[in-house]
Amino acid sequence: MTQPPTPCDSPEVFQFDFWLGEWDLSWPAVQTGGKPGERAIGTNRIERLFGQCVVEENFAAADGSLRGRSLSVFDPGSGLWRQTWVDNTGGYLLFSGGFDGENMELRTSEVERGDETIVNRMVFHDIGETSLQWDWQGSRNGGETWAERWTIAYTRRI
Repeated sequence: MTQPPTPCDSPEVFQFDFWLGEWDLSWPAVQTGGKPGERAIGTNRIERLFGQCVVEENFAAADGSLRGRSLSVFDPGSGLWRQTWVDNTGGYLLFSGGFDGENMELRTSEVERGDETIVNRMVFHDIGETSLQWDWQGSRNGGETWAERWTIAYTRRI
C-alpha cells in the first residue's frame, strides 16, 4: 500500500533550500554599533532537522555581541512560512511570509511602541548559488514604506 504524502513532502517545504549551508557574513559595522567605514563579520549555519521538516539557523557575530537561532517551518494550512527567532539579548520574534517574486520575505506582526505601530521584515534577495543579500527593514506606516536597518552580505562557505 502506498503511503500518503506528509506535510513535509510538499514542494513549498524546499523553498528555503537556497539558505542551507555554512555562510560567512559581513555588514557595515555602523549598523550594529560599530565605527563608520568598518565592516563587521559573522557566520551562519543553516540545516534541516526533523525529517527535513524544520530549517534551523545558527547565527554568530564574530565579536560575540549577537548569537541567535531560528527555526522555520512551512505551514501548509496557511501557505506561509513561520519562523521563531531567539538570541542572547533576550530577543524573541515571530515571523511569517514566503516568496514574493524572486525574494523571500518574512514579517513580524504590528507592534505598538508608544505612539507608533511598527512592522519589521527580513528580505532575502539577489539569491545565487554562492551568495545572497539579507535586509532587515522597519515600517512605521503599515508597510507602505520601509527603512533599512541592517544589511548582510552572505558568501557561501560550503
